Amino acid sequence: MKIISFVLVIVGLSVFPVLAQENCLHQENLKNLDASWEKAQLDLDLDYIDSLLVEDFIWVHNHANTIDNKAAVLDRIKKHRSTNNRNTKSRISTDVSVIISGATGIVSGYTLIDRGPSPTNYHFMRTYVESNGKCYLIANHTMAIPEKE
Repeated sequence: MKIISFVLVIVGLSVFPVLAQENCLHQENLKNLDASWEKAQLDLDLDYIDSLLVEDFIWVHNHANTIDNKAAVLDRIKKHRSTNNRNTKSRISTDVSVIISGATGIVSGYTLIDRGPSPTNYHFMRTYVESNGKCYLIANHTMAIPEKE
């Protein structure tokens, strides 16, 4: 009987840390988190974006014509808010897929951004990292897709 109790205690102790850890890296969670990033961009939600981005965040735009860090992203939002620049009418993501490896999740797909007069379609790939049960955006790469000729 003591052996059974001992085995149950060992199994219980080995399972407990797994149950105690909350891991944000799940397909649906990352899709929802990525949708919240798009919404925060549309709404110019400075506080949310500040809390989502790691300090060493990097965003590479179109063939590296612009490379932003966290401060540049936050500054741009502050500028748009101060001038009441709400030119972006919508941000619609499609064909979103998720790859998870260890404490890292990659979300990729397409976002149609309507700033008028004609929307621009972008391919994106964003990298999220899990730390203490919370996911943070560490890198973003976006590329405008040329219109078909």
